[in-house]
Amino acid sequence: MELLSVRIEKPENVNVILGQSHFIKTVEDLHEALVGCVPGIQFGLAFCESSGPALVRSSGTSEELTRLAQANALALSAGHSFVILLGNAFPINVLNAVKAVPEVCQIFCATANPVEVILAETEQGRGVLGVVDGLKTQGVEGEEDVQERKELLRKFGYKVG
Repeated sequence: MELLSVRIEKPENVNVILGQSHFIKTVEDLHEALVGCVPGIQFGLAFCESSGPALVRSSGTSEELTRLAQANALALSAGHSFVILLGNAFPINVLNAVKAVPEVCQIFCATANPVEVILAETEQGRGVLGVVDGLKTQGVEGEEDVQERKELLRKFGYKVG
């Protein structure tokens, strides 16, 4: 077995959701879930088929994000993994709908941070072991940090008062 690290390639302002599912129907069901969450959503998604022709299957509302999702999925080449790239939406807007898709087994991350995917490669294929999401923790928040966090959440409308 060999351990690999593959970086998800994306623009800084694009969010990524990386997960695992179990059936080719995933592509169409994820597409329907995403367009049902956010009117005018811009996204690309790609799914690594794990049997038969073992192709990257894809869909989306943005050609650019779909091509980028395809490239990331191909770089991973890990059975039944999927990559969703969000252009004008945040994971918080779509994550429950994504998790509710019957084929979805798990979500590894949902973030705008830089992401490295840790893979195991065997003679049979590749599997996702986990992810490195963002930076190493630098410390514990202080009072000023708490205030900034609370202000940010209220600015975005996630909290009131």
